[in-house]
Amino acid sequence: MNSTEKIPLIAVVGPTASGKTGLGVALAKRYGGEVISADSMQIYKYMDIATAKPTKAEMQGTPHHLIDFLMPDKPFSVAEYVELARKKIADISLRGRLPIVVGGTGLYVSSLLDNIEFSQSSSDEALRAELLNIASERGADSLLELLGEFDPESRDRLSGQKNVKRIIRAIEIYKTTGVTMTESLKRSRMSEPPYRCVKIGLRAYDRNYLYERINSRVDAMLQNGLIEETKRIIALNLGKTAKMAIGYKELSPYLNGEISLEEAIKALKTETRRYAKRQLTWFRRDEDINWLEIDLMSTDELIKSACGIVEASGILIDQTNRVK
Repeated sequence: MNSTEKIPLIAVVGPTASGKTGLGVALAKRYGGEVISADSMQIYKYMDIATAKPTKAEMQGTPHHLIDFLMPDKPFSVAEYVELARKKIADISLRGRLPIVVGGTGLYVSSLLDNIEFSQSSSDEALRAELLNIASERGADSLLELLGEFDPESRDRLSGQKNVKRIIRAIEIYKTTGVTMTESLKRSRMSEPPYRCVKIGLRAYDRNYLYERINSRVDAMLQNGLIEETKRIIALNLGKTAKMAIGYKELSPYLNGEISLEEAIKALKTETRRYAKRQLTWFRRDEDINWLEIDLMSTDELIKSACGIVEASGILIDQTNRVK
């Protein structure tokens, strides 16, 4: 596949509260695009305020895909996300529109844009239950130690996140197939991505600027009804996914009378800042991202710079998605 046959695509990535939604919409309006969300929590219904799901006003009439379509008690894998996102991208492009991937879930973004082919390896429920028990009794570090015995690269890659679900999956892949996740990923990348992609990342030169934006966003969420939303989610009993989402799990102890509201808000802000740090760590490894510092330019300057990156990249070489 030569470069002109590939689908042109823009990706806007970065940590929470960095302004990805606004920039994605601005680019969509500039180039006739539609947004495909790459957020692992915004896919769920009812979880609106805690996940910072874009409102209709924020979308400004721009179509957004893969948002608000799944019940929180339904399992959803990165492989399923990639399959759905590929179909959306193809459909948007066929209609002469420009696909714009916007989100902060690094695994979703990299799996989609690096054209990862997921193995159809069988699962092992007994093994998974055993590993969950180990994690419960001894913590994620014990699983990482086990993973490191046969796949040190995956151990190092996953150690910063300590996502038990992904660590267990890495162990399960090896135990059921005899092939490590690292080797599986290498094999999957042998096929060339079908996209002509430019990646734009948002971050702050001064990390404290981003943290203040996060604190302000949490305050706004609380004013907009986050506590009431948390009560509804708990009452619906929608499963682990909802309960573990940032926002609900920090406010739940307050609603149970275990801590004060001030303590809950402090915990929520702290955990959101930690999440932003993990997101930055993930995206920092991608050398193809063109970074823009949100604290060094105005919104208009940011959009102008992003447009300059897009137009200099050469992805808009066909007539369907030409610069307007």
